[in-house]
Amino acid sequence: MNRKVIGALVIMSMGVLMVVAWKFAKPLLKERAEIQSSDAKQLKGKLKVAVDSWIGYFPLVSSEMKNGMRIAGWSLECEDDKADYATRMKRLRDGEFQFVVATVDSYILNAVPVNFPGLIVAVIDESRGGDAILARKSVVDNINAIKGKTNLRVAFTPGSPSHHLLKVTAAHFDVREILPVGEGRIETNGSTEALNKLMTSKADIAVVWEPDVSKGLANGGIVKILGTEKTQKVIVDILVVNKDFAKRNPEAVETLLSTYFRTLKFYREQPDKLRVEIVKTTNANHDDVDSMLKGVVWFGLMENCERWFGIAQPGVRSENGLIETIDSTVKILQASGDFSSNPLPSSDPYRLTQSDYLEKLFSKGAAGFTTVGSGGEIDQAGSLEAKFSQLTEGQWNALKEVGSLKSLQIAFQSGASDLSLQGRADLDQMVETLKHYPQFRVVVKGHTGTSGDKEENKRLSQERTESVARYLMVTYNIDQNRLRALGMGSEQPLPKQPGESERAYNYRLPRVEISLVSEVF
Repeated sequence: MNRKVIGALVIMSMGVLMVVAWKFAKPLLKERAEIQSSDAKQLKGKLKVAVDSWIGYFPLVSSEMKNGMRIAGWSLECEDDKADYATRMKRLRDGEFQFVVATVDSYILNAVPVNFPGLIVAVIDESRGGDAILARKSVVDNINAIKGKTNLRVAFTPGSPSHHLLKVTAAHFDVREILPVGEGRIETNGSTEALNKLMTSKADIAVVWEPDVSKGLANGGIVKILGTEKTQKVIVDILVVNKDFAKRNPEAVETLLSTYFRTLKFYREQPDKLRVEIVKTTNANHDDVDSMLKGVVWFGLMENCERWFGIAQPGVRSENGLIETIDSTVKILQASGDFSSNPLPSSDPYRLTQSDYLEKLFSKGAAGFTTVGSGGEIDQAGSLEAKFSQLTEGQWNALKEVGSLKSLQIAFQSGASDLSLQGRADLDQMVETLKHYPQFRVVVKGHTGTSGDKEENKRLSQERTESVARYLMVTYNIDQNRLRALGMGSEQPLPKQPGESERAYNYRLPRVEISLVSEVF
């Protein structure tokens, strides 16, 4: 072959390569040009989350959540993979998803083959009536009635949370008959199909979830054997982040969690809006939506910290509920034959969790202090003059008490509500302590002695607390929206100490308490 021919072939090959390269590069260049010429250029990136249609995930996939992430500089994409947990975990491992949702049991089951590619960073919700074991009353009407029946037909969706409920029941009540093999094992594609098998007498027992639980129980011949409203830490939904992504992008993880908890708070305060949006999104009727909502309990930031991850203020009791759930789930899976030994890395449940993000949000006061400004952050954070949004009485009542500062014997003239010089000095001392807690709202509670007219005592204590609140606003420019004055009168007397004289006890009763409270996310 002469050189001219070789040269022509080389040029031709290069031309083909350039055409192919252009074919693949063109859409990328077009997308880049579109991004650079639009508001999308301000985005930090895209976060992809694997989800399914469980009602507990709705706040995470909602438009409110996506808008919040967009404001924070991220595009959030939630993909419904139809609860294909095995593929979900593989895609998490491969980086196709930065986050996935799952139940604790499904994560352990499906993450083992791919070497646990993620870390649990939050507990989303728990099924509380959302899942149930139903049965034909003429066959069995309680769990004990199942024992010894070897010909039962049980319909369920394999790999679903309801399947796990069967395993839990089998292990905890020693009823292996509820997990039959052979012809008695009726595998279905979803809850509705399982319910249909039960209603048409093709199954004796069916494991379903709402709204099918309510639909089944509307039939007089169907009874509930066990529902998750009677269980705890059995079906728990979690949020898992890809390990490598979390290591490279801790700020993105924190942003998603913070935005999620604010979204959850938004819907907690506007439950009607939540219902309307679920109806619109799912095309379900209002009764079905109400049934679904009754079966799920969401957990906000404070609940995640104090109940699931063992994070709390000094002196406040906390629980490691997630570790307990992981441990108990592993035992159930072993008892069910899914694993012959503990499948966790080094048998250590703490290897699956990461609490640093929640702890950081907790320490920053992200549990809540809504302000006039956008995004929920406090203006002039760390200042006594920080601005707070106005709350209704109902919203004040919904706040969680964090703790009371040291009780003060604020000096008032007998029967009067005007602060004395000593009373002002005592308040000045208290403010020095309050400076350490600029992000909490403040409830000023006034108490009187137990003698005298109760209504008069309450009126006097109310006037005194208002006097204290007024002094704090005028002297230190503390926002009035941060303060609430409550006159308790003689309704909450202190307990008498052992050996305390009546005179000393009566001296302690009139007091002013300064309580710090926070919003529950």
